[in-house]
Amino acid sequence: MKNNDNFVLRNTWYYALPSNQIKPGMMISRIFLGEPVLLVRDQNGKVSAMRDICPHRAVPLSCGRFDGQEVECCYHGWRFNSGGRCTAIPSLVEEQQMDLSRFDVQSYEVREAQGNIWIYMPDPDKSQPAASDMEIPVIPGFEERSPQFVEVMKFPCFVDHAVVGLMDPAHSPYVHRAWWWRSGQLHEEVKQFDASPYGFTMRRHRLPANGGRLYLLIGGGVPETEISFRLPSVRIEETTIGKHRVVNLTAVTPISDTETEVTFVLYSTLPWVGFFKPLLHVLAQTFLGQDRTVVEKQQIGLKYNPVLRLIKDSDMQAQWYYQLKREYARSVAEGREFVNPVKDQVLRWRA
Repeated sequence: MKNNDNFVLRNTWYYALPSNQIKPGMMISRIFLGEPVLLVRDQNGKVSAMRDICPHRAVPLSCGRFDGQEVECCYHGWRFNSGGRCTAIPSLVEEQQMDLSRFDVQSYEVREAQGNIWIYMPDPDKSQPAASDMEIPVIPGFEERSPQFVEVMKFPCFVDHAVVGLMDPAHSPYVHRAWWWRSGQLHEEVKQFDASPYGFTMRRHRLPANGGRLYLLIGGGVPETEISFRLPSVRIEETTIGKHRVVNLTAVTPISDTETEVTFVLYSTLPWVGFFKPLLHVLAQTFLGQDRTVVEKQQIGLKYNPVLRLIKDSDMQAQWYYQLKREYARSVAEGREFVNPVKDQVLRWRA
């Protein structure tokens, strides 16, 4: 893998935060792709986002007040509506007529569905078309249900290393060692992969006994799983056990060049999942924590800027990821339709 693969994909949707973290009348300051963003939910329940910097003296707007309709800067009281439009400059006297739109704050398109808030991050140096070509991820069959469980963890790395690490099929025997998940023995895996919108999908398959002990505890049948990945950094794993479905969505959001946020969101038809949230918290913390630990170790070697050698077939998903990124960036720059570079094929590896 060459260094020129290390760029953050723009003009696409990233996971912002779970819906329940921001109530009506609240504002939350976050950093996405190195940009300060202020998210607000107005009195009617609508979420909006704007740049978290006052254009007057650069004080963060999040240091001010939000009354459910407008944000007021704490320095000079300049006010902005939830769309970033400047509505008032209190220091102006009546004779001083001024076009307040000159002081509007950049706004970001946001969408909310199924208990998740997504934000569209455009290229800051270019005027971009409307964010309508790529839709936000939605889990079919769950309509507007909120997730039963959410876990968030920060990884101290560039976004690519978090994404590739989470989709890597060969690291489990070495990173995720637990009696209730799988044994330490290696087994040959043979999986069919197909191109899917802005990504690829591992076809539905039965989970082997060594890889799905936790699911077998649920009962009701042999678990079957389908796993898909789509740009910019969303992995969806759907497991069926008899008549029940368990779907986890893992979204990776770049904060800066050295920090990334990983969000694990769980949907399920199992009625008793809510009672086991403490256990799910431990399991999610364990799994994500193990991935985080090995990524921390990876940073030691990455300081020396090595060329990363990817192999077939176990690294094919990583190679697809970089190909997808490059193609999407080129298609946006050239103003043309995205062409998925992934070809349907069978991959084999031992894990």
